[in-house]
Parts: sequence; structure tokens; C-alpha cells
Amino acid sequence: MVSTKGLVPITRSFLASYYDNYPFSPLSSDVSRLTDQIFAMATTDLLKDSPPTQGESLLVQEAERQPPHKVDENMWKNREQIEEILFMLEPTHWPRAQQSTVEDAELVSLLGRLQENFKSTLSTLESFQAKNSEFVFNTVMTYMPQDFRGTIIRQQRDRSERNKQAAIDALISSGGSIRDKYALLWEQQMERRRQLAELGSATGVYKTLMKYLVGVPEVLMDFIRQINDDQGPMEEQRQRYGPPLYSLTKMAHSIRLFLSLLWGRLETSKLQKNQVVILEEAADVYTSEFQRFIKFIGEVFTNSPFFITAEDAGTLSIRKDDDYKEISVPAGSAHEDIGFSVECTNLSGEKTLILPYQRYEANQGNFCTCVPGYYKLIWDNSYSSFFKKVLRYKVDCIPPVVDSVSID
Repeated sequence: MVSTKGLVPITRSFLASYYDNYPFSPLSSDVSRLTDQIFAMATTDLLKDSPPTQGESLLVQEAERQPPHKVDENMWKNREQIEEILFMLEPTHWPRAQQSTVEDAELVSLLGRLQENFKSTLSTLESFQAKNSEFVFNTVMTYMPQDFRGTIIRQQRDRSERNKQAAIDALISSGGSIRDKYALLWEQQMERRRQLAELGSATGVYKTLMKYLVGVPEVLMDFIRQINDDQGPMEEQRQRYGPPLYSLTKMAHSIRLFLSLLWGRLETSKLQKNQVVILEEAADVYTSEFQRFIKFIGEVFTNSPFFITAEDAGTLSIRKDDDYKEISVPAGSAHEDIGFSVECTNLSGEKTLILPYQRYEANQGNFCTCVPGYYKLIWDNSYSSFFKKVLRYKVDCIPPVVDSVSID
């Protein structure tokens, strides 16, 4: 079990600094160009003389809609669209009303190549999701007790994942669609997230049981609670790497829409040369750029830590705000006593213990800052296993006093 002493969960400031080392090369301009072009061909050319069915209208709405904000939800959306495209590229699902010409032989060869490209992309995405999930779980487990408790957690997780897969298999066996499959997969993903959020938000006796009996470190519970907050650490990831992924999500929707409308109208008309060209170019650009993005983001995720030292977190906060403030803090709590201490990290990154650790009664004492820097106020209740404390404290921010300059 790796010690968490002196560690705090990653902060958004830290991730911003970390991501500075991993800039993503912009997507090819062909992504936006081909997305617009293939969507226009689908909604203008293919629907000009043939109104959409109810199902096709739903596909048009999905292609017009803005992609979801969450990175992992976009991954599932891309995976769903790729499977839908592969379904249509299966030879048994090709349009039948095509003349047996040399052009058809060329088309068969083209569709076979596109199918292989999409299969490779799907495999890359599935591998990324599986490896990322396993990496996160194994990293978390390094901070858990390496005894029977850790074994039980692993067994419970394996059983839970088997049950989830069994539900997916049962859905498919009963005739569920690809859309139904991914609706269930995302529901399962959100269930995992809810369970983690409940664990991270544990309080009182339940939190004590998690900490001392199950062995979940408190810093890990803090990490779980805040990691997916709307303005938490992952928001930095969404802002940095979300835009290119959102563009790829829209492109996948547009390709699927175009192929679906095209297939539905080839029973009464012949495939046009320009339609083949645009489909081939869009598919090639999408699969190559999406695989490039997945490879890049996989390296970023693998190297990103879960925890950092309190000193690192403090230094980053200082860099963010170097304004001088004077702060007075009445120490104490509303119930019995509480441990309290104050640390100061100056603008050079040097840490000094300003107020040594001591247990204070409620509303006892106050403290004023004396030098500019980052002040860490530390309340401690670790000595109390069964009684939580409710803190009420006041911080006054007073601008520094500037001596007036006398003018003769």
C-alpha cells in the first residue's frame, strides 16, 4: 500500500501546468471541411427528392446537435457511430440494386478497405477505454490495503463488471439495437460514477468505516469526490482537449448520417461518382485523425498523477495570485475542540510553520499574516474517530497599508 501522507488530490491549477507539456497538434482542416460537405450532401442532395423517414429525421437531429461536454461521453458516442457505420459496411447490408459492372467491383474493393479502417479505429478505441479503466483501477488499488480487503474489492469489481457485460449480452440476444446497446453502456458508466461520488461524499460513521475498516485513505475519498465536478480538475481536460474531440464526434455523426441516407436511396438510384469520392475522403480523414487523437490522449492520461504534494499545490496557487493580502482567522469550531495550525509558503516557494499544531477550544484565538504568500490553514480532527466537527471561521482580507508620501 503506497502512503498518501503529505499528498493532496490533483487540482485544476496543477493539471493546467501539466497539460502545458502536452499540446495537441491541431486537427487537419479537412475535418471541418469534410464534415460540412458531407452533412450538406446528406441533408440537401439526398433529401431533395426523398423526404426522411422518422428514423432518418432522428439521425439528422443528432448530427445537428452539439456534442456532449464530457470527454468520456464523446468517446462512447464515437464508438457507437463507428459500430453503426461498420454495420452498414457489412456486405450483407449493402444496397442490392447495383448493376454488375467494373465500377461495382471497384466499389466493393473501396467499401472493403473502409470497413477495415473503421474496424481498426474501433479496436483502437476499445483498447484505449479498457486500458484506461484498468489503469485507473490499478492506480487506486495501490493506495488501498494490500490484504484481504484489497482482494475483496477486486473480487467485487470483477463480479460487477461481469454482471454488466451479461446485461449487454442479454440485450443483444433479445434483439436490441446498437443504439440500445450504447444507451445501456452509458447508463452503466454513469452508475459507476454515482457509486464513486457516493463513496467520496461519505460522512460521519460511514466515512469512519470506509477509512478504518475498509482502508480507503481520506485523500482518495477527496479525490473521488471532486475529480468530476463541473469546475473541478477534469474541466481543464475538457477545455484543453475537448474541442478537437467534439469536432471528431460531429464528423462521425455526419458520416453515419450520409451513409445511412445514401444506402436507403440506392434501391432506386445509382451511386454517383462524387458520392463515392466524398465518402472515401471523409472516412480516411476521420479514421486517421481519430486514431491520432486516441494515441495522444492515451499518453497524456497514462502520465497524469492522481495526487500531488501539498507544497506543489501551494506553489501553483501562489503563481496564480501574487497579490498581498492580510488575513485574520479566529481558530476553533462550533463543537468541542479541534486541532489547528498554519503554514506559510512565501513567493519563493519556501514553507514556514507560522502557528504550530495545537488543539484549540471553540472560538479561541486569532491569527494575522505578516508576509505575502500562500497561507495554509489546517484543521485536524483525526484524533476523534466517532465525532465529526462543524467548522465556523471568519477570514478578513485587508488591503496592505501604503504610507502616504508627503509633498513639500
